[in-house]
Amino acid sequence: MQFFSIIGNSQRLDGGAMFGNAPRALWSRWITPDEQNRIPLACRCLLVKDLDGRTVLFETGIGAFFEPALRERYGVVEDRHVLLDSLAAVGVRHEDIDVVVLSHLHFDHAGGLLAPWSDGEAPRLLFPRARFLVGAEHWRRAQEPHPRDRASFIPELPALLQASGRLELVEGEYSQTFGEAVRFHYSNGHTPGLMLAEAGGVVFCADLIPGRHWVHLPITMGYDRWPEKLIDEKREFLQDKLERDVRLFFTHDHDCALAQVTCDARGRFGTAHEQPALAGALPVSGAAA
Repeated sequence: MQFFSIIGNSQRLDGGAMFGNAPRALWSRWITPDEQNRIPLACRCLLVKDLDGRTVLFETGIGAFFEPALRERYGVVEDRHVLLDSLAAVGVRHEDIDVVVLSHLHFDHAGGLLAPWSDGEAPRLLFPRARFLVGAEHWRRAQEPHPRDRASFIPELPALLQASGRLELVEGEYSQTFGEAVRFHYSNGHTPGLMLAEAGGVVFCADLIPGRHWVHLPITMGYDRWPEKLIDEKREFLQDKLERDVRLFFTHDHDCALAQVTCDARGRFGTAHEQPALAGALPVSGAAA
């Protein structure tokens, strides 16, 4: 297998919202905010070539589906579909992708499924030959979103996925598409049925752990629906990955794609051997960046 970190459209969002109840005096030491209190966020995807003989994309980022006013509201930096450019840079077109795995259907993780916005045109799916994998529990949430996170969903997307005839709803640790080649873990603290995919010694952390700074257990997002539950899930998740030497892949960390889990004598989790990008074989476990 070959692993590639694929950059999609980036965002600038309010730092206070991203760090929940952590004070600005703390989180601003980690990421410097701009004059509007916003911090830079990646929408990073993971491309794996030759995963069980397939070309697989884990998530699609936010994409360029927003009309200009909404793009401004949600802090999307670029107006073009950056994901498509990033895939092309490693010799892949969206038409070449065999499987797209979606941790959940919030727009900053699934919006890249859609073609760029064009005035007067209805949303349409890209990835014409891909199978789409979504967790069954989260799919139910997407059908009837709670008022708290309704704005995080793209109303047209579930129907488009269903109409494609290529949607698989995943229940449990393994899928029909991959068998035991990809293992799935689940979390409910951010959104019901968040699906975390593990393959080849790497796990896609999605919004359970958006980046390195959220590895510290007390740090959660204001967007999380159930922060205390998320912290408990994160503790169990990180302990398992530490014991099995599974590396963490971050979607929203603006300058780190991959890291190993550490835990100090006080039981505080952290990261080491951080990699800003991936382009081919994984680095040897424990090797310096």
